[in-house]
Amino acid sequence: MQRRFRTAVLAAASLLLAAGCTSGGAQPRAGGSSGPAENRGGPASPSATASSAAPPAKGSVQVTGTLATGLKSPWGVAVLPGGDLLVSSRDTGKIFRVAAHGGKITELGSVPGVDPGGEGGLLGIAVSSTFGTDHQVYAYFTTASDNRIARMIYDERRTPGNQLGAPDTILKGIPKGQIHNGGRIAFGPDKMLYAGTGETGDTGLAQDKRSLGGKILRMTPDGAPAHGNPEADSVVYDYGHRNVQGLAWDDDKRLWASEFGQNTWDELNLIEPGRNYGWPEVEGKAKSRSERSVFTDPVEVWKTADASPSGIAYAKGSIWMASLRGERLWRIPLNGTKPVAAPQAFLKGTYGRLRTVVAADDGALWLVTSNTDGRGTPHKGDDRILRLKVS
Repeated sequence: MQRRFRTAVLAAASLLLAAGCTSGGAQPRAGGSSGPAENRGGPASPSATASSAAPPAKGSVQVTGTLATGLKSPWGVAVLPGGDLLVSSRDTGKIFRVAAHGGKITELGSVPGVDPGGEGGLLGIAVSSTFGTDHQVYAYFTTASDNRIARMIYDERRTPGNQLGAPDTILKGIPKGQIHNGGRIAFGPDKMLYAGTGETGDTGLAQDKRSLGGKILRMTPDGAPAHGNPEADSVVYDYGHRNVQGLAWDDDKRLWASEFGQNTWDELNLIEPGRNYGWPEVEGKAKSRSERSVFTDPVEVWKTADASPSGIAYAKGSIWMASLRGERLWRIPLNGTKPVAAPQAFLKGTYGRLRTVVAADDGALWLVTSNTDGRGTPHKGDDRILRLKVS
């Protein structure tokens, strides 16, 4: 993909800055275009009821500033009460705090036991639903033997670099590999912890309900199977995934997930407990009535060159999906469980690989690039966190 800055792009960036972007706004790459809830116990099945006000078919994205630069292999992001961000570094095993105002970066510390390599390392992070009282930070990471989830107490009164307590492992034994380690974790509206896992390249794991690979897992904050799971003694929530990379809930508490395809189709799935999402028997949508009777189709699909999706967020009635190989941000406007229109792409090639997108409390988005992950082409300032105004 062409990377040289063009006069037209620079002129557009100047106009954008003059219109109100912060002085820290990043210069885009050439070729770019932009066009806690009640705990109900078990999760309800997604409803097909349409939303009261569906979003418009066409949306917009404006980069209003750059919060931070110089991040190394950023992966997971968690929003603290008050709006500051926690960011994990896949290859260094460190967690950083980035101030939402001013972008000051503070190192919390390193997560012990992280063994980076390939697509593994320190991946997703989350803060507990009761962070105000327990100060627990959760991390999904690769060790020498597996992928696991641990929690640590964050004490910001301690010196930077020494603010994380000893890890308490709540779940281990998630298969690891050079590829397809999954890694996204998030607390849902039911205050349970969800984790997306991968099948490590061993495709049979996705259909094996005894394996934690190629699944979405749902557990209590202590790592026990959550009430309402398909099987009472298992954290497995659904199965048949290749490599789940993004998790997000809409306003009606429905769970959505993004997933890497192999050679043909990447997917956005609406997640229901106990469902089989098809991998490796099906990539993308089922091709026959018999397949549709067994497997759950994705809501949207993309050619792998256009997406290779990572994190997702829900804002302004749409799912927003960061893409790695596709180097763009996708908008999928929803009316209930159905798209209002075809997905719309923004920032194509402007900032390179896009790893994570999270919603801010005011309806804006934080977007994290991923050009220092060994597969991108880093430019000055990479990796960075951008603030987006969206509609």
